[in-house]
This record gives sequence, C-alpha cells and structure tokens, in this order.
Amino acid sequence: MNTSLFELFKIGIGPSSSHTVGPMRAALRFVHALDSANLLNRTASVVVDLYGSLALTGIGHGTDRAILLGLLGEAPDTVDPAQIETKLTAIRTTGTLNLLGRKAIPFLEPRHLLFHRDQMYPTPGIVSHPNGMRFTALDEADTILSEEIFYSIGGGFIVSEAERTTESTISKRAVPYPFRSATDLLSTAQHHNLTIAQLILNNEIALLNDPTISINRPEGSPTTEDRAPHPRQSQSPEERIKASILTLWRTMQSCTQRGIEIEGILPGGLNVRRRAPRLARRLETEGSKDPLAPMDWVTVYAMAVNEENAAGGRVVTAPTNGAAGVIPAIAHYYMRFIEGTDGAKESGLIRYFLTAAAIGILYKENASISGAEVGCQGEVGVACSMAAGGLVAALNGTNAQVEHAAEIAMEHNLGMTCDPIGGLVQIPCIERNGMGAVKAINAARMAMHETGDHKLSLDQIIATMYQTGLDMQSRYKETSLAGLALNIIEC
Repeated sequence: MNTSLFELFKIGIGPSSSHTVGPMRAALRFVHALDSANLLNRTASVVVDLYGSLALTGIGHGTDRAILLGLLGEAPDTVDPAQIETKLTAIRTTGTLNLLGRKAIPFLEPRHLLFHRDQMYPTPGIVSHPNGMRFTALDEADTILSEEIFYSIGGGFIVSEAERTTESTISKRAVPYPFRSATDLLSTAQHHNLTIAQLILNNEIALLNDPTISINRPEGSPTTEDRAPHPRQSQSPEERIKASILTLWRTMQSCTQRGIEIEGILPGGLNVRRRAPRLARRLETEGSKDPLAPMDWVTVYAMAVNEENAAGGRVVTAPTNGAAGVIPAIAHYYMRFIEGTDGAKESGLIRYFLTAAAIGILYKENASISGAEVGCQGEVGVACSMAAGGLVAALNGTNAQVEHAAEIAMEHNLGMTCDPIGGLVQIPCIERNGMGAVKAINAARMAMHETGDHKLSLDQIIATMYQTGLDMQSRYKETSLAGLALNIIEC
C-alpha cells in the first residue's frame, strides 16, 4: 500500500481530475522548479505541448484553462472558482502571463499552447500514455532553459518522465500494515484482528508526516504546491486524520448544496440544463409519498455534484472528478436515511471513507483510475466499487462483505467506455454518476444478505477490469472519437 486516502480524495476544481487538476498541478510544479533553479527571471517564454487524450478532449475538459492557471501559480485546491474567468480573460486580452504571479512573459495560446491531437507522447522503452504533456522554458535567445515531461495518470495524480521510468519514491513509504491485493488486505486485517477501516487508519497515521502527502484543510486556507499544514498539532494523530476526513466531507456537502441550489445551463455549448435543483424540489414536495424517494435522492446528490463539477466548481476527486458524485451521494444516503445517533453516524462515516479508500488504493495500484487509459469503468466503476464496500463498513458489515460488495459493484461496470459528447464532462457522465451510486447501494445490500463464499474475488475483478481497459480501442477512452460522442452527430 503506497497511496494515501488523501491522494485519492483531493480537493480541486472541475471538470476533470486527469484533464484539469493534473495539468494544473503539472504546470504549477514546472514553474516552481524554474523558481527553485533560479531560472524564473531568465524565462522569456513557455511552450506547452499536449498529446493524446489531453489534446483531443482538452478544450472541453478545461485543460487549456488549467495550464494557464497553474503557470500563474494557482493550485487546484485553493484557486477561487469565482476569480478564474477574470484571471483567464486578463491573459487572453493582454497576451501576457505572469509566471507565479511575478515574471511577465508573452503568452499567445495558438503559439504557446499546442494540441497534438494525432499523437501520444512517446516514451522510449515503455508503452506511451494517453495523457502526456511537455513544458519548455526558453530564454530571450530561444535557448531551452528547462524541459519537463509529465503524465496525468488519473484522479489528479501526475508523474514526471523520470518518475514514470524509474522507481518512484512513493514505493518506499513504510506503513504498519502494507498490502498489495485484496487477499493481502483481508488476511492482514484478520491476522491483526482489525477491520479494514482500522487498518487504513493506522496506515494513514504512519503517513502523517510524509512530505509528499497533502492533508486536506478547510477551503480558502493557505497552501504551497503539494504541501499543506496539518490540522491543529494539539490533536492526536488519529484525531487529525479523522478531522481531515471530515474536512473532505464538508467540502462534498458544500458542493452538493451548490449543485442543488444553482440553476441554469452548463458551459461548453451542449446547452445541458442543470437538473438537480428541479429534481430536488419535486422530491421535497412529493417524496414523502414515494417509498423509493431515498433512491431518488441518491440520484439527485450524485447529479448535483457532477453538474457542479461540469461547471468548473469546487469538488473532491473521488477517485476522479468525472466520478466525483458517487462517493458523496452514498455518504448523504447513509447520513440521512440510515437510523442512528449523531455520534454513531459520524463514526460510520469515518469507516465509510477509510474503507472506500482501501478499495480505491487497490484499483489505483493494480489497475488504473484513468478514463483515458481504461475507460469509464476506471472512473465511475471504481467509484461505485469504493462506495459499495464503504457503505458495508459504515453499516458494520464484515471485511469479507466489504470485499464482496466491491467485487459485485465492479463486476457490473466492466467494459464501460468513456465517450463524452463534445469532449465535455456532461453527457453521459452526469447521469452515469447517479446510476453508479444506485448500483453501489444494491451491491452493498446483496453482499450483506449473502452467506458463505462467492465465486469471484475482488482481485480477479480488478485484473479483469484492467485487461478489459487495455483491450478497449483507444477511441472509446476519453477521446470523443467514438460511441455517443460520435453518434450524437447523427441524431
């Protein structure tokens, strides 16, 4: 286990973790590196080349905007969404960009931000990744001062060329209960008489002082790139972890509320109307008469989050932006519709996030959470699997039931393509989150009502998902070149 809960769940902005959050972090990391090497003041221009899926759906996914914001010195978790348009308009009107807010350089997008839609960035000796980007800084004589290659590998995670081709420092993290598979996870937990949630909590405590992990904090607090202050030092390590998880939950709640309250048309040109507010109003007036109203609320919560994501609002990757609605929808379902005292419900919520993270880690480290690499099965499918297992834990199910629920959930998302219409994270992404959330509840209930062993293991399903993604034609993986994205033209 090398991934932290706080890397799977990151506060950022929409509409995409791989195409918005990742590129913004890459741009910010690049300009910080220039500054650290005392090259910032010598930089006269910066050229950014985007390849593969980043190029094909980058405009619809906000990659161009993310790159500009990152070069300005903005971070996904602290940038003010209300100020984004003003900042971008200033760059595009003046043709000038202030690197890290300090060094003015000319920046004209047709010249300095290049979309290579017909190629992926080739990495000698290994398979090319669909989300490659190259940053180049030049001096007044057009001599290269610095060049860096980054890959956005899903969920807002980025790796440099060197990190991708050599052993990453992340693999050296030491935790008390390491695991590489679901089988490892279950056997380790059983050997130490721990729930999955307790096991992950102990691992997160061990990672508290890891400088590469950013513990989440309330919106608007100061930050530096990839580093953040921990909660109050007077808290115990366990309290600090739990407080940070609750910060994530509050951010999800705020996002859901905005999605329910804000009406209008989503940006991008498809003229998709926000539906969550209307659906919520109907449920508030008619829901008491409908025994299936709780399931309808789950759909509303998921769609509200993803409509807010599509509008570029503040969201939490869970584990990606395109799938950001599933985890909070099930958390809302648990907190609102499952009986229990406030204290017991909060404890269940903590178990939910810790357990969902364990499942997400398995997918992240053994397969992929990138729609550009394995299709939407790696985004909504993984989120559904995480939520199903997490809900079982919140309901005090056994570790075996957690594993079974996660397996069931992914089993029925296998082969799901990523074919966003118009390159926008709207159709079918928004509804797909609602469907994924409902599936998660069904999977959890099936697992908790079963007795004895089940035929398929979570490890087998994860391996199957990954191989299915590799076998899937690239045009069905976040390129908008096939599926709904192509056939909608004929409608």
